[in-house]
Amino acid sequence: MFAIIESGGKQYRVSPGQVLRVEKMDADPGERLSLEKVLLLSKDGRTVTGTPYVEGAAVKASVVETSKAGKVLVFKMKPRKGFRRLRGHRQPYTSIRIEEIVYGG
Repeated sequence: MFAIIESGGKQYRVSPGQVLRVEKMDADPGERLSLEKVLLLSKDGRTVTGTPYVEGAAVKASVVETSKAGKVLVFKMKPRKGFRRLRGHRQPYTSIRIEEIVYGG
């Protein structure tokens, strides 16, 4: 059983028990979430596709942690001009554990 969900403008293939890193959400560790944007649902060889979302489907998850990813360095330089810039960026993310996939239809 798996589902394709949308979170933070990205699409993820999820199944129960999976730990997933998604864009940062306003939720505390241990909090339970219900992700309603289910694009596709597959169970027992049967596939349901949404237009754009599957009605009556949800993915139940709990927040594991909220943290930042590793540092990415952005370096800009223009030759012979003395122009050099170095910037660092750490993308925030939320780790969620998929508990169950619910479909009422």
